[in-house]
Formats: sequence, C-alpha cells, structure tokens
Amino acid sequence: MKILIIGAAGMIGARLTQRLLQNGNLHGRSVQQLNLADIVDPSVTGTSIKGTSVTGNGTGVEIHTRAADLGTPGVAQELVADEPDLIYHLAAIVSGEAEADFDKGYRINLDGTRSLLEAIRKRHETTGYTPQLLFTSSIAVYGAPFPARIDDEFHQTPMTSYGTQKAICELLLADYNRRGIVRGVGLRLPTICIRPGRPNLAASGFFSNILREPINGQSAILPVEDTVRHWFASPRAAVGFLIKAASLTPDELGPRCNLNLPGLSATVKEQIESLERVVGSDAVKLIHREPDATIRAIVANWPESFDTRRATALGFVAETSFDDIIKVYLEDDWSGT
Repeated sequence: MKILIIGAAGMIGARLTQRLLQNGNLHGRSVQQLNLADIVDPSVTGTSIKGTSVTGNGTGVEIHTRAADLGTPGVAQELVADEPDLIYHLAAIVSGEAEADFDKGYRINLDGTRSLLEAIRKRHETTGYTPQLLFTSSIAVYGAPFPARIDDEFHQTPMTSYGTQKAICELLLADYNRRGIVRGVGLRLPTICIRPGRPNLAASGFFSNILREPINGQSAILPVEDTVRHWFASPRAAVGFLIKAASLTPDELGPRCNLNLPGLSATVKEQIESLERVVGSDAVKLIHREPDATIRAIVANWPESFDTRRATALGFVAETSFDDIIKVYLEDDWSGT
C-alpha cells in the first residue's frame, strides 16, 4: 500500500506517520511506501528518516520526504504522479493566520486543495486512478447562531475565512466523490487539545496554552471568559480518527462524505478544574486573565457541542472527560521536567 501524507511535518501528520510505521499495516493492508510532504521537508522536523525504515513488526517501509507548497503550480501533479492508494490531506493555514492573511489563506486552504483534486482528476481520466482521499476539515464550517447541539444536517454559515475555505473544500470533495474521481471522506476535527510544543497562530491556541504552559511551570494568558464552551479531542484521538477513516467503504459512508467527529464539550472553567484535579493548584495559579477582543469575537462564532451519532455509529471514538485529555498529554508529550 502506498500512502501520501500532505502536511506530514505538522503535529498530527508526524503522529500519523509514527503510527503507520509502528503498525506496518493499515486495516490489514501492508504499508509499503510513505510519501511525506509539507511546506518544510518533514525529515527536518523529525517526522521521519529518509530511505528505508523498519516498523515495529519488522516490515520494511520505503519513505520519501520532500518540501512542497501545494499552492504552487505543478506540485499537486508531482505528488500524485505515482498514484498513491491513500492520500491524507492535512495541510492548511490555521484559523488566526487565515483571517489575518486573506490571500495566503485562500491560496493554501482552497487553491491548494483544488489543485490536488484536479491533479487526481487528470490521472483518473487517463488511467482510471481513484484514490481514497481523507481531508481534515473543521468545525469552523459552522457559524452562529447555533442550536444546543449541532448535527450533520445543520447548515453551514462560516463566519471566518478559514471556515469558509474549509466549507468550500468540503463541497468540492463531495462533488469529486459523487463523480467517482476520489473515494473521499471529510473529517471535521474538534479543536485538538493539548497541542504540544510552542503556541501556533490558531485563534483556538489558548485552549491548549492555558494547560500546557502551567503543566510545564510557565505562565499562560487566558483571553476569554471562563464561561466559553468549546468542542475538544486529544491529538491521540485525532490520529485515531484518521486511521479509522481509512477503513470506511463508500457503502458505509453513503452520499454525505463529510462527518462531524466525536469530541468533548467543555467550558474553560471545566478545563481549569481538570487541570487542578490532575496536576494541582499551583498550575492553576500560572493562568493570567488578559481579555483580547479579537480572539473573543472569533470564539463567539464557534460551535459548542455536537450530536455525532453518525460518526460514532461508524466507529469513531474520542475522550469523554477533560481529565482524560490532560492525562493523554502527560502520557504522550510531557517531558516530566
């Protein structure tokens, strides 16, 4: 099985790569080749080692890495030239950056995705190539006002450029899927928390910052009220979503190829209470409240809770308590220092 991961240098892409190498197979199919691409060479970020790697079960996997900007003409065609069986499209400009830089957001998030779909279509028309394409979308495709819980039938009225770009890509994926060009699945990820490493430019970044920094003995800024409620899943759950999605057949998925994924609805107050239970009160003292009008305005237009019975019935799972999300970070990412 040949797999292409676009966005492999990112946090989720790196973990997905590691999981595939550890398993050596995906739902009973041997992983023979991994092609890893991102705006920077994934090998530089520690995602992989070029050449031939050996997985945990002793299966050799050929690994190729490259720096590639999906928004650059010709790159998408190069990435699909050897017709990978499965494509993970994880690459994106995050919410805050897409809002701040209109041109960059549309070039990467929309034009890059369209280029990828068109590159696949050209090969499909020539060779019959029809890969499975798993696209990471976002709950930002929805906009206020919201019902108490959003289901898969709720209309999409995004209120950010990032959400708009993701919503357009979902429609494109559905159309190329309908025409038989791809076997596509769009995965509306919850906000992933706790993200390791340094803060990024996502408007939602503070949800991780107010936990990660105090756990590591550093101060953190909380720019919104304690009452803000949001939808979360851990990085471990996100990789699980991507692995599970690869098992879905067109018959299981049906004509609606974009899914709301399971998660946990929690307030900032509940996050902080979990931090105190799991880590201690000294960590909570490192959180400082500094309201930010821009972030508060963006977050006010985000959904708070979802009805994900469709995805759950298909076998997707996530955490059910914020204590568990914090424990995942401590087990998977915390250095203990």
